[in-house]
Amino acid sequence: MKQLLPFLKNYKIQSVLAPLFKMLEAVFELIVPLVVASIINDGIREGNLKLVVSKALLLVLLAVVGMSAAITAQFFAAKAATGFATEVRHSLFEKIQSFSFNEIDRIGTSTLITRMTNDVNQAQSTVNMVLRLFLRSPFIVVGALVMALTIDAKISLIFLLVIVLLSVVVAVIMKCTVPMYKNVQNTLDSVTLMTRENLTGARVIRAFTEEDDEYNKFKEKNNLLAHFQRSVGRISALMNPITYIIINLGIVLLIYSGALKVESGTLNQGQVVALYNYMSQILVELVKFASLIVTITKGFASGGRIASILNVDNTLEHSDDTNCYDNHAVCFDNVSLTYKGAGEESLTDISFFADKGQTVGIIGSTGSGKSSLVSLIPHYYDATKGRVTVNGRDVKSVDKEELRSNIGFVMQKAVLFAGTVRDNIKWGKKDATDEEINEALRIAQVYDNVYEKDGLDTVIEQNGANLSGGQKQRLSIARAIVSKPEIIVLDDSASALDFATEKALREAILSLDYKPTLFIVSERTSSILSADKIIVLEDGQIVDVGTNEQLLKSCEVYREIYFSQFSEEEVAVGD
Repeated sequence: MKQLLPFLKNYKIQSVLAPLFKMLEAVFELIVPLVVASIINDGIREGNLKLVVSKALLLVLLAVVGMSAAITAQFFAAKAATGFATEVRHSLFEKIQSFSFNEIDRIGTSTLITRMTNDVNQAQSTVNMVLRLFLRSPFIVVGALVMALTIDAKISLIFLLVIVLLSVVVAVIMKCTVPMYKNVQNTLDSVTLMTRENLTGARVIRAFTEEDDEYNKFKEKNNLLAHFQRSVGRISALMNPITYIIINLGIVLLIYSGALKVESGTLNQGQVVALYNYMSQILVELVKFASLIVTITKGFASGGRIASILNVDNTLEHSDDTNCYDNHAVCFDNVSLTYKGAGEESLTDISFFADKGQTVGIIGSTGSGKSSLVSLIPHYYDATKGRVTVNGRDVKSVDKEELRSNIGFVMQKAVLFAGTVRDNIKWGKKDATDEEINEALRIAQVYDNVYEKDGLDTVIEQNGANLSGGQKQRLSIARAIVSKPEIIVLDDSASALDFATEKALREAILSLDYKPTLFIVSERTSSILSADKIIVLEDGQIVDVGTNEQLLKSCEVYREIYFSQFSEEEVAVGD
């Protein structure tokens, strides 16, 4: 939680004024028992009605002023807490946006969602409570002890004993519950992950009639979360009863000792009532402080989780290398790739090049490393060995925005955002005109589908739920090519298209007048038949490189893939 304190720097005044006004309220509360003692001793016992009325009016005034101070303190505390939470969320979101694919893969989306929502809310509540009570409660406890000392030093030892015992109880409970709250939050991550997967994969779950199994799995995880919450709740729940027991025993001892002193003439009734009121104030404040400790415990657990994200650094390597290594649009020089935490290499000694305007097909069986290979071009991951260059420069030395603005990358899974078609396409080029967007839609073979509805104002629901798979893929392609990038990467992004539409799409891209370098990742040989160069991958290694005709003669792996999709008769007819 300490690492999050800088987020309060813009709210220093509020962070100071909130506890100050709370302490001002506390001062008025500490005066009240003395006024009550005066009413009893000087008013009621002496029969002075005028003094009783005046003191009663003073009590009302103290209450009004105290309430005003409390409201003012709450205002400043709320302003500081909400501002703090806003700053933390901004920083968290900015940090997450800076993560490379490595960090996103390692941490997980569900964990990030929980920390952006539940953990930040918990930290906000902690700041609010601390500003209001962290100084006020100890101030009243110590102040009540001091006021008791001014009344009777010996009897105030009861106050000291009670405070020490309660401090021990609070410390022990806090030590036990802090790690337990971390378990609660980690388990909440798992529940969030399962909830997210079930919501996004609802159609798949229903298609395989796995509703009951998923419900049972969720029930198991949710019960585990409830178990952890109950366990920590039982320990936290001990705080109030133990506090009440200690305080009430102290009150009994106080009244007994006070009665003896009244009988001996050492104290008067008003002073005993004042002492009782001070003990009651300690009770109320320690109960509040106990609740505050529980909140702080949760806040420390959540704050630690937030800080752990803020401490994660982007692991993508960057260099100041300004050398130009070749004249190719893209070049892989003995490149290998090992994902973080993976034991084996996903790519091994990959070497090839692509010149401007060339079409490169990448094919291989599932898991052969096709997507891993093309993800190195825009520097989504670091090559663990070798060098990847774009226009002759090592991708590690090129500014991220400069590099990726020249690459139109369409991933396997089409992701669209809630909004309109225009909004989504403008992700590819913020200042794209309607004419440029329409041109991109035509190239992507989705223009007619869009204008059958409301044109560029057609509403796209969350994740494109109101579109077919093919429409989502084609809109993703339009988004990638609207800026006319020098390099276009289609990572198996036409799998939902029929052969005719895919062919029309491919021909439209190849006919672009500025001649981009095109990478087509596919498991369909029909998608890459006309490629200038086809790279055949198997187990992360290049088996062969060549044209379709060359590979049919020289590459057994390619022939197996090819003839699994085309019969030899079809090939003969094609020839």
